[in-house]
Amino acid sequence: MVKPTSILLKKSHSNQATLVPQNHKIFMEEAYNTAICFKLLRDLGSSDISRVKMVTKKLNNMAKAEQNMVLETINDYFVDNLEISARHKYRLFQILENIILDATYIQEDWGERFIGLALENMTKTTELEDIYQDAASNVLLAMCKHSWNLVFSKLEEDFLTGIFPHRSLLYVMGIISTNDKLLTPAQRDHWQEQLIQIGARSVQFLTVDGWAKSLMLAVMKPDRTYLEQNPEKTFLFIYYGMILRAANNSSMIRKHLRSLLDTSHQSLQQREGIALTIGLTAARHLDDAWAVLDQFGRTGPLKRTLNNFSIKEEEDPKWKWASSTILLSYGQMAAKAKENILPWVDNISSRMVFYFRSSYWDDTLKQSFLEATLLLVGSISRNEGAHSYEFTQVPELIDSLLVLMKKEPQDTLCTTTRQQVMCAISGLCKLRPMLDAKRKSKILFTCFQSVFKLPLKEALEKHTCLLADPPDIQKLYMDTMSALDDLLQSLITENPKPEELHYLLGHMYSWLVSEKVHERQRAVRSCMVLLKYLAQKACLDTTEEFGRIGHLLGTLAMLCQDPDKEIQQMVLEAINYLYQILLYQKGLETSVLFRNVEHSEETQSLSIQEPIPMPEIPVNPTTHIIKVSDISRTLYCHFISIEAVNIKKKILKAITLISRYHTQDLVNSFLEYSLPLDRETINLWRAMGAERLTAPKVLHELLIKLQERPTPGQVKGATEIKIYLDSLAAMNTLYEIQYSREYKEAVRNWYPQLLLGLLTQLHYLFELSMAESPKKSELAEDAETIASPQRTSLNSVKSLLYTSGHWKDFAHLELQEAWNLFTNFETYHQGVTLIARAMVQNSCSQVKALLYQTISNMEAKPERDKKVASLFFTEFLNSPVILEELPKQAILSHLHQGLTDLNPAIRVMSLQGLKNVIFDSEKGNLLRAQLPAFLEGFYSENEQVVIRVMSTVADVLYCLGQQGAGHQCQEIAFNLRNFFDDERDNVRASAISLFGDLVISMEGKDPYTMKPQVHQSLIPLLVHLKDKCPAVITKCKFAFYRCAVFLNWKLRHTLFCTLAWEEGLTARHFLWTSLMENGEGEFPVHLSQALKYLHSPHRNLKLSAALFIGYTICYYPDAIFQKSSEIDLTLFYSTLEELKQDPEQTFRDFATRHSIFLEGASKQMV
Repeated sequence: MVKPTSILLKKSHSNQATLVPQNHKIFMEEAYNTAICFKLLRDLGSSDISRVKMVTKKLNNMAKAEQNMVLETINDYFVDNLEISARHKYRLFQILENIILDATYIQEDWGERFIGLALENMTKTTELEDIYQDAASNVLLAMCKHSWNLVFSKLEEDFLTGIFPHRSLLYVMGIISTNDKLLTPAQRDHWQEQLIQIGARSVQFLTVDGWAKSLMLAVMKPDRTYLEQNPEKTFLFIYYGMILRAANNSSMIRKHLRSLLDTSHQSLQQREGIALTIGLTAARHLDDAWAVLDQFGRTGPLKRTLNNFSIKEEEDPKWKWASSTILLSYGQMAAKAKENILPWVDNISSRMVFYFRSSYWDDTLKQSFLEATLLLVGSISRNEGAHSYEFTQVPELIDSLLVLMKKEPQDTLCTTTRQQVMCAISGLCKLRPMLDAKRKSKILFTCFQSVFKLPLKEALEKHTCLLADPPDIQKLYMDTMSALDDLLQSLITENPKPEELHYLLGHMYSWLVSEKVHERQRAVRSCMVLLKYLAQKACLDTTEEFGRIGHLLGTLAMLCQDPDKEIQQMVLEAINYLYQILLYQKGLETSVLFRNVEHSEETQSLSIQEPIPMPEIPVNPTTHIIKVSDISRTLYCHFISIEAVNIKKKILKAITLISRYHTQDLVNSFLEYSLPLDRETINLWRAMGAERLTAPKVLHELLIKLQERPTPGQVKGATEIKIYLDSLAAMNTLYEIQYSREYKEAVRNWYPQLLLGLLTQLHYLFELSMAESPKKSELAEDAETIASPQRTSLNSVKSLLYTSGHWKDFAHLELQEAWNLFTNFETYHQGVTLIARAMVQNSCSQVKALLYQTISNMEAKPERDKKVASLFFTEFLNSPVILEELPKQAILSHLHQGLTDLNPAIRVMSLQGLKNVIFDSEKGNLLRAQLPAFLEGFYSENEQVVIRVMSTVADVLYCLGQQGAGHQCQEIAFNLRNFFDDERDNVRASAISLFGDLVISMEGKDPYTMKPQVHQSLIPLLVHLKDKCPAVITKCKFAFYRCAVFLNWKLRHTLFCTLAWEEGLTARHFLWTSLMENGEGEFPVHLSQALKYLHSPHRNLKLSAALFIGYTICYYPDAIFQKSSEIDLTLFYSTLEELKQDPEQTFRDFATRHSIFLEGASKQMV
């Protein structure tokens, strides 16, 4: 074979490949694939886990296409690379196992090789210990699918050498014994026969001291964990039982069984293993097994623990659950002894009841007793001769089972105990003698009480959500109800008489008329299922009269009027089945009383309607609320105190489920821990909103708490302080959860309510700060934890705009530093106005929703709510949305209503709204006619006059709204640009600010009128971003951003972030890049404007222009030569020459370096 390591071939796709002989071509392809496979196998030794995963996936895919080639390469790799690491081999074994399991057929010679390879490595000791041996063993197990006989013969050889089997052999045998999918039914039967033979041939080893000692040491070896089922330990007990089963020396058998019982009973696997060994031994030596168990229970440590409940917590854990081992042993004896067990049933039942009643009660004892009883009942039911025996201990067993049923908590359904008990009783009811009426009545009363009184399924789910591993309540509930049905059917089957039916249903009457709907539903269902069973089986004795039918029929007839539709439907079915039973009793042909019951209009509508919503608060709401709040506090305490991540996840899942039904209670509870909020508490709030339908409910409850505000000046008493702090906690929570992905959708949907609510909260906090503060003695502790509520409230508004996707509105405000208006009450209303204006000017999608919310809030009683809503409503008059949604008459009605308000501020806002141009289009024409006169005021020598005139023009543009300035915009812009470089700081700032407002007013209108002016303003605005006056810089940022929006630039969000928060050369470079990429056609204009600023007397402006030109020369030298005219180039070179004589060294160096660069670039152009 060609060594793969020496092959370095590539697939050829050339035309010459067709000339290559076919067999040679196939060989080349095989060699190529083998080389790839070999390399992949070698790469499995990599320390890069992600690389190993990728290689594993590739090998598995390759094996699907070229199975034999991959198997052959793996075999060669093992042969040629004997020194590879244990970890590398471990991964190879995993690959080999997967290939063998997926293969439909393995050649016989390959099977022998891999079985030998597995057996060779199964017993090797490496640094990976058991993991390595198990990987090799799994290869052997995989081969069972293809070469079962060969595998078993090899295992049998290794077992019968006289040396105690290695743990890996026990592991393989354990997997085969416990994995039902590994063997076919025929192979499983053969396996059982072979095990019996292995046990018989191993009896001789018990007399060998070394072998027997190794066996006992292996049995006594502690389990890895008490939760993990150890395959080798499981088979060890099977093997031990098979040996003792085959032995014929009674004294030796008893000695070994007693030694086994003297080991620890602490772990579940040990108890089950001991019981299994004893059960297998009892298959041939029932007397010996019974004697050993009886002796063990009457002597030794177990005897001292029975009926001594005072020392149970202090006793040796080795013996604490020995009673459970004995119970399981009796169950296994019954299961394995088969027909031989019948004479022993009463004795075994008596001992089981004794240990159950005498031992310390816990879940382990309960489960062991249940399992043993089910094994006993199953063994009896499989014996055809059981009907000839009378079992006198059955009533005692039933009484013990009913004790188990009564001990189940009535408000939860977490285990299968109820259905297991009813299943066991169903089997015991079939034995002789028949149960007396008193015993049956006790069974029915206990079972009905335990099942029918369970809470609603929704409540059961809420209880189990606190468990670490909650069960499937729907399935568990249905299985429990089915077990009750089987019990009733067993009772009626044993005595199929009408009187028995009346007896059974008589115990249901009190439940059929229960005040609780869910109890009636369950009772009616059980009644209907029982009648259905009798109608279908037709098993009632026809020789007896069907008396006392009136009571049953009357009860069912009354239930037809039950307000619950589901009960009505089931009652109709029950009456239908009862009718069929009566016809059968009369010997008449059965028919359907309500032939269309399942297709009637009423039942069809019933079948498709939604489930009836159950009330969140039951009869005693006070107890309910306290209970939910206690649960929430307990969950919170556990959550913050534990560190285990998996437990934290379970708690969060529980909170998610509880919040589905008790949102208000959880919100009220967790607000106590939300001032201030830490990371753990935030996780609890996130868990509450994890479900899509719950998140809006949480926001709703938080908004309610936010709006529950005590009157300013009266926050003195404990109640008012609690309400005030809850409102602050709600505000804190709303601020934090806006950043959580769980609430993103809900926040978007609740945006209007949240925005108005948070702005109103800020207004309230201003009112509170101006009013008399609460006494320090009353708020001292809490005040320390509250860091500036006004700041938190403002940050909440900011984050709401930004996180809910309204970043354009946020940018509009941020670039104007509008948030500073919210720092004091005097300018608060201006800040609110700017928020509403930003939404209008950016055509925000939430204007419509906010419009209706403001109208609703204008009707609200709290004055601050009206004020905030009126500010928004007045601004929305400039949006086209308002006329689309409301007629003018309705708008005027709201404004006129505001004129009658007691608050003068609201009256003023209403007056301002009535002046809007939407009510009179001629107002727009009048305002536009005044603009030329205002332009003359720009050139006044009085600085204040210029500033006021520019402010007035801004107001006119705002009042014009959607009508805009028309063709006059170009003239206004042209005049304003003359003041961008004015020496007066305030004039520059006013001119740039007004230019930004002008650009906004022209957005969405004729772009060609204003576009040239916008392009010509970009370089001045860009340069003045380095102005000495901070106010000018702020106005430049906003105007530059609005120009970018007007020109529809790309990456406007990044542009906003750069303007708002970034500085330095990186920011300058991005702005330059944006300008060059979006204004390529205006390059000559931009270059000439930048050259002009190189002559500026202000160093900062001059430096800013130099940076722009420097970037242009370095990154766009071709543009300078290709897009500039001769005049522009001459001006460019002359300006650089002048800069070489500049007094400042920085500019001289700039001119020199870039002149040299341009000369080189010009030569390359030539």
